[in-house]
Amino acid sequence: MAIELKTPLLPESVADATIVVWHKKAGEHVMQDENLVDLETDKVVLEVPAPISGVLDEIVEDVGAVVTSGQLLGKLVEGDTPTQQIKAPSAEELEAAAPAETADTTTTAASSAAASPSVRQAMYEKGVGKDKVSASGEKGRITHDDVDRASMTSAGIPALPITQGMREERRVPMTRLRARIAERLLESQQQSAILTTFNEVDMSAVMSLRTKYKEQFQKTHGVKLGFMSFFARAAAEALKQYPEVNASIEGDDIIYHGYYDIGVAVSSKRGLVVPILRDVDGMSMADIEKQIADYGERAQRSALTMDELTGGTFTLSNGGVFGSLLSTPIINPPQSGILGMHKIEKRAVVVDDEVVVRPMMYLALSYDHRIIDGSQAVGFLVAIKNAIEEPARILLDM
Repeated sequence: MAIELKTPLLPESVADATIVVWHKKAGEHVMQDENLVDLETDKVVLEVPAPISGVLDEIVEDVGAVVTSGQLLGKLVEGDTPTQQIKAPSAEELEAAAPAETADTTTTAASSAAASPSVRQAMYEKGVGKDKVSASGEKGRITHDDVDRASMTSAGIPALPITQGMREERRVPMTRLRARIAERLLESQQQSAILTTFNEVDMSAVMSLRTKYKEQFQKTHGVKLGFMSFFARAAAEALKQYPEVNASIEGDDIIYHGYYDIGVAVSSKRGLVVPILRDVDGMSMADIEKQIADYGERAQRSALTMDELTGGTFTLSNGGVFGSLLSTPIINPPQSGILGMHKIEKRAVVVDDEVVVRPMMYLALSYDHRIIDGSQAVGFLVAIKNAIEEPARILLDM
């Protein structure tokens, strides 16, 4: 009996998805719950598992096809034999298909060519199967350029030839996630009155607290104590004091959110994603660190769900992990504010009329000036600064 394999129900905010890779070929055996095909949406990659053990009988929609909810992707059959029997080639057909002895053998067949993990990841992200790639690397290995050329060919873009010079160019189609990121960033700048205000925070107290308790914290909770939990809790408390920063505009109305769902920007191989910490004001420091660690690990595997990436009221972005000293982050619509954290660097500062060296971090709050006044933005940023410089405020809910 044939079982239809269909596109899962997509959220209302997602119109369609693109098939990026089939993990099995027609005629291959599959196990129940084994992932068969990956579908890329604007936000996440969805896996479509096998509902039964059996054989992938037919692939209806191939890599690159755009599909909608409930659309037929392929068919499975129970047992070990596909309904469409594969005819064994005759001796004459094998002889006709055999390559001539004088054929050029400098390029290995793509189906058997080797590829590094990063190249395989690129093939996965661009939805390019080995059978679509012509290997040109040393000893017949598939290179990044080979993947790019195959991706452009499948998209109908003329591929650039292989060149040996230093002025080579590559044209690669945007992934759906990258295109969506570009669209939302432009939308944010065009539809919001974005202004950025800055401050700096002395990280001495948090760093001292972290150094003192990090080993005990990890032994007790099974996760490292980082800086993000301090900033997430500080942000939640500051949002309570300045509800405008936690609000959003809908038409001619201002929506004041009575909860604190904070997005944490995470870098993945597919691009920037922002999973949400729900009700941060009710989370412990350990809860926050565990959730962030889980999000970071699953972001690398494209395993975040749609629900985990939607509905935030405010965002934290830590460019400091990449060495950024200062930036002006862009609001994640429909939110009205985003806090940019940066590199911790020792600087000379004046404390009690004396010049001392302290570990300092620049903070940047970008906000929608249509809804948030300058005084509120500055007050919010100062509240963050005070909480970080005196972390007892966070622990005592002050």
